[in-house]
Amino acid sequence: MKYLLAACIMLLGVACCAYAQTDSVPDIIVHDPVMIRQGSTYYIFCTGNGISVFSSTDKKNWKAQEPVFTATPQWAVNAVPGFKGHIWAPDISFHNGLYYLYYSVSAFGKNTSCIGVATNKTLDQSDPAFHWTDHGKLLQSYPGVTNWNAIDPNLIEDGKGNAFLAFGSFWGGLQLAKLSADRLHIAGDTLSFLTIASRKKTPGAPNPPSVDNNPVDAGGNAIEAPFIFRKGKYYYLFASIDYCCKGEKSTYKMIVGRSKKVAGPYIDKDGNDMARGGGSLLLQGDGDWHGVGHNAVVSFDGTDYLVFHAYDARDRGKPKLRMEQLQWVGGWPEVQ
Repeated sequence: MKYLLAACIMLLGVACCAYAQTDSVPDIIVHDPVMIRQGSTYYIFCTGNGISVFSSTDKKNWKAQEPVFTATPQWAVNAVPGFKGHIWAPDISFHNGLYYLYYSVSAFGKNTSCIGVATNKTLDQSDPAFHWTDHGKLLQSYPGVTNWNAIDPNLIEDGKGNAFLAFGSFWGGLQLAKLSADRLHIAGDTLSFLTIASRKKTPGAPNPPSVDNNPVDAGGNAIEAPFIFRKGKYYYLFASIDYCCKGEKSTYKMIVGRSKKVAGPYIDKDGNDMARGGGSLLLQGDGDWHGVGHNAVVSFDGTDYLVFHAYDARDRGKPKLRMEQLQWVGGWPEVQ
């Protein structure tokens, strides 16, 4: 759960996005990575102070860039008391000549959370046109008012060009909201949304018992980090379940379902609705990597990749960038 990131940082003794040396290959330590390409350069955006950024020309050797924000957005400080600039789980997309960066700000242990959005004409920091314009708060969740958490945003466009934002963590599960045409506002109600995934088998039922001192209302509904990817005639909803941010004790894993409509229902291989506890297992940890999750899916030159963080068993459970090819077997994604 993302409000456990602070504990993760203390446990690992590192920032969530930094360099770590393993043999002669520079690894990058990340949480919640997303990837995009501009020209011949690949960019990763991930959780960190001001939103951490890395660039690469080969997807293997990464160079740290300046963060998106050099100063904490004042709107975030006003909206989330105690917020100090550590921004979570960004999402990057391109539309009509602009890069759109959605991001999360939150209070530790509460769903006092917001999603903001910034735009830029280019990702190349040497370009004179490079400048992030912050458009401020897009959406906010409130303890005792909304049974969802406004973090972990992901933009998806339907076949008609309409934009939607998937988001959520614990509480009532993963939500879907329609965006305005300019993608800078929520279209319609800002307090009630469509639940597209939950670990609860019965909508509206109490959450499973609280685990690891999670807030009672969050309970054990351990699902977050939605990412919707369109492939052929289906939209695929990827999500992370169980617990991140615990180093060697992380149990994070990824599940998936699919639908012919952005709004779902997203059905797994066994015919179960993800909104009622469904979801087919895509990837989980093993002896080399502890929990794996908070994934993005990207396509470069006809190849689809699963981009995520995993906790390295050989390096004290530090969260490392992973990028694996996806194969599609019988209409379902599998890790190469």
